[in-house]
Amino acid sequence: MDADMTRVADLDEVDLELLERIEADFDVSLDTLADELDLSRSAVHYRLEQLRERGVVEGVTADLDPTAFGLDMVAITEVSVTHEEGYSENIGTELADLDGVEQVYYTMGDVDFVVVSRVQNRSQMHDVIESIVGIDGVDETSSRFVMDEIQTSPRIAPVLSEESRSALIDGRNNE
Repeated sequence: MDADMTRVADLDEVDLELLERIEADFDVSLDTLADELDLSRSAVHYRLEQLRERGVVEGVTADLDPTAFGLDMVAITEVSVTHEEGYSENIGTELADLDGVEQVYYTMGDVDFVVVSRVQNRSQMHDVIESIVGIDGVDETSSRFVMDEIQTSPRIAPVLSEESRSALIDGRNNE
């Protein structure tokens, strides 16, 4: 079993239900969670702390609406690079460090990286694309500009199959 599965295998059904609820609405109160899960408020608090300590819950953040700050321009840029030793980590890190870059994915297929950028205007977007092209080893880029954002928040719990859920729970019970 790989390291990631070992860490996650410490979940039980209540943990999974708790994670589903906080993923849907992290602002939900401990009292509401306690009522919904039929647990005491302290038990919910303890479980949340344990999930944080084990790295299952990575942090507490506010979901800011980027459009409230005028960050309305989004581009998805495919990046092809020269394949030299360490290129995936080195170029990936350089891409991620650029101002305006929200997400970087190392991919297999026709392109090497997919970069999602968000800025306020065309001038800033031009600067981001120029910075991408300026990274040593970047050979080619192709950008698409987003016209409308339909779904932007990742959701983990809803995509777990029943088989995956059972494996997570059974992994804990078999220890």
